[in-house]
Amino acid sequence: MQLSYSDEQEEFRRVVRRFLEDHSPSAEVRRLMETNAGYDPAVWAKLSAELGLPGLHLPEAYGGQGFSTVELGIVLQEMGRVLLCAPFFGSSVLAAGAILNAATEAKKQELLPLLASGERIAALALCEAAGRWDAAGVSLVATPVDGGFRLDGEKTYVLDGHTADLVVVVARSPGSSGEDGLAFFSVPGDAAGLERRRLSTLDATRKQARLTFSGVRADRISGDETAGADPRAGARALARTLDFAAVALANEMVGGAEKLLETTVEYAKTRVQFGRPIGSFQAIKHKCANLLLEVELAKSVAMYAAAAAAEDGDELAEAAPLAKALVSDVSLHTAAESIQIHGGIGFTWEHDCHLYFKRARSSELLLGAPNEHRERLAQLLLRQRPEGETR
Repeated sequence: MQLSYSDEQEEFRRVVRRFLEDHSPSAEVRRLMETNAGYDPAVWAKLSAELGLPGLHLPEAYGGQGFSTVELGIVLQEMGRVLLCAPFFGSSVLAAGAILNAATEAKKQELLPLLASGERIAALALCEAAGRWDAAGVSLVATPVDGGFRLDGEKTYVLDGHTADLVVVVARSPGSSGEDGLAFFSVPGDAAGLERRRLSTLDATRKQARLTFSGVRADRISGDETAGADPRAGARALARTLDFAAVALANEMVGGAEKLLETTVEYAKTRVQFGRPIGSFQAIKHKCANLLLEVELAKSVAMYAAAAAAEDGDELAEAAPLAKALVSDVSLHTAAESIQIHGGIGFTWEHDCHLYFKRARSSELLLGAPNEHRERLAQLLLRQRPEGETR
C-alpha cells in the first residue's frame, strides 16, 4: 500500500494548485456563493478540458484517465484548500461513483463518458427527510409502469441537485425494506413531474437542493430484477459508493484544515500584541502545535484511506468510516481554533475563517455524522472478533 506521494504526484499537485489558486481566489468564492448555480460554467469547462479532472479516476474504457483514488485525493485536497465552488464532488464523486458501482455495462458506457468530459453534470439523490445516508433510510418507491418505472417521493440534501443535467436516484421496489430491493435510476434534470428547489444552507459554497418526484418517469440503470437475483446487490453497491465518497470527502477536509493552519500560523507570526508577535506567547504556541499534530494525523489517515480505496480491498470498509469520523473532528476543531487565534477579526464577515468553518461544519454532517461512522466501525470490528472472545 502506498503511504507517501511520489515525485510525479507532487508535481501533479503543484499543477492543480496553480490552476485552482488562479481560478478560485477568495473574491471569486464569495461571488459564486451569491449565485443560484454556485459555480462558473466557464471555469468548469476549462477545468475539464485542460486538466481532465472530472474523469481523473474513471477507467479509460469510460472516457476517464484511469488514475487511482490517491490522485483523486490530491485533487480534492487542493480543492478543499481554496473552497472551490464547483459540482465536482456531487457529480464526479457521488454520482459517477454510483454509476460505476451499480450500473450495467451498457449504462456505464452511455453515461460515464459524458461525466468524465464534464459535458454533463450529475447529482446523486439518496438522502431523505430522516437524514440518513444508508440503505435503511431510503423510502422512495420505484413503481413498475408500462415497461418503465415511476418515482414518487422526496429527496433532500442533494448536492447541486437544482442544476444537474442528470439525477441518479436511489429507490426501492414496492414492499421492500431495509437493505432489500434497492436499485438505481436515472432521471433527466428537466423531467416532467420533478420539482427542484435550492436549499438555504449554512455553507453557501456547496449548493444543496430538495427534489420532489411526482409520477416522474425513470430509467433503471442497475441490473434488472430476475428470478434468483440477490435482493441486496443494490445495497452493497450503495455501500461501496458511500465508502468511496467518505474517503474523498476526508481528503477534501484535510486540504481545508491544512490551509487554515498555514494562514493561522502566519497570522500569529505577524500580529503584534503587547509589543510582541502573538505567536511568541506560550498559549498560542501550544494551540498551533496541537493543531499541527492533529492535521498531520488527519493527513495520514486520509491518505491511508485513499490507498485502501485504490486497492479496493477489505480494508476500505474500515478505513472509510475511520477517515470520515477522525478528519471531520480535526477539520472542525482546526476551523474553530483558527477563529480564536485570529481574535476579533476572525469573527468578521470580511475574513475567510468563517467560510472554512461553515464548510467544515457542513462536511461533518455530509454522508453521516462522525458518531454514525464510529458506530459503524465498532460494529465491523465486533463482527470480526474471534468467536468466544468477550473482551
